[in-house]
Amino acid sequence: MAKTHAIRIAEFGGPDKMQWQEIDVSAPGPGELLLRQTACGLNFIDTYHRSGLYPIPLPSGLGLEAAAVVEGVGSGVTEFKVGDRVGYNSGPIGAYAQRRVYPAAKVVKLPDGIDDPTAAAMLLRGMTVEYLIRRTYPVKKGQTVLFHAAAGGAGLIAGQWLAHLGVTVIGTVGSDEKAKLARAHGYHHVINYRRENFVARVKEITGGKGVPVVYDGVGKDVFLASLDCLSPRGMMVTFGNASGPSPAVEPLTLLQKGSLFLTRPTLGNYTATREELVESAKALFEVVLSGAVKIRVNQTYPLKDAAQSHRDLEARKTTGSTVLLP
Repeated sequence: MAKTHAIRIAEFGGPDKMQWQEIDVSAPGPGELLLRQTACGLNFIDTYHRSGLYPIPLPSGLGLEAAAVVEGVGSGVTEFKVGDRVGYNSGPIGAYAQRRVYPAAKVVKLPDGIDDPTAAAMLLRGMTVEYLIRRTYPVKKGQTVLFHAAAGGAGLIAGQWLAHLGVTVIGTVGSDEKAKLARAHGYHHVINYRRENFVARVKEITGGKGVPVVYDGVGKDVFLASLDCLSPRGMMVTFGNASGPSPAVEPLTLLQKGSLFLTRPTLGNYTATREELVESAKALFEVVLSGAVKIRVNQTYPLKDAAQSHRDLEARKTTGSTVLLP
């Protein structure tokens, strides 16, 4: 049993509940890897776990995403060896740590052309974008789509990837600075929702037709209005709730607004098998290595200062990806 440091919470609440603690780390068991973590990703879902919006058993660590180096290999593991560079983007929760034991089946190897901070900044958001645009609603060249929070981590990846696929991308942002950032990352039309009615602008851009799909990671603030952006038989994809949970919708509402589809997907269900996980990562690595999608780490914090990163994320002071350095 060795010692390491990690961010832990004993109760739900604000960022002040996050504590930098010395903890024990065990040797890897069957099917497990001992990881020395080199960079940890910051994601909005981490704040949901911390606040209790998505309840988790307490006490607990935080974080779902990291890049790491394999330091130990448990019995039965054949795909990885000591020294391999790897990454992951799912539970068990506890990525905010210097070292940890983690299931080998949930880890992917990192290609040489992608460094550790970049990997930690892209695995969760990038694979989220992958399943959203390739599998939840597979976009087609020539379509026009709406993606909310265009200057966020997923938004900046989505704008580039969608533009690469020949899709016209409309994005929403909350400031002129974020609008400029979104335009630099593939968005053809950027709407500042604080100044403009995004429904009216979407209708204007599409000649009154609306869009076949809306990708919404914002939730409460934009959800209902987003339904009015859709063309008949369009799909509302609500995959996050940065502004709070989306309101309930009566099935009859979907009929009245044009026989709409509504789905609430999550990455775990789209990477549930080893094959799906590896294929999703492969698709992401390919577009990044080709240069079609560029990942920019716009903020870094020492891991021990993760509480401040949560404050800044929730105050919408961050853009793109943020990485915590152990």
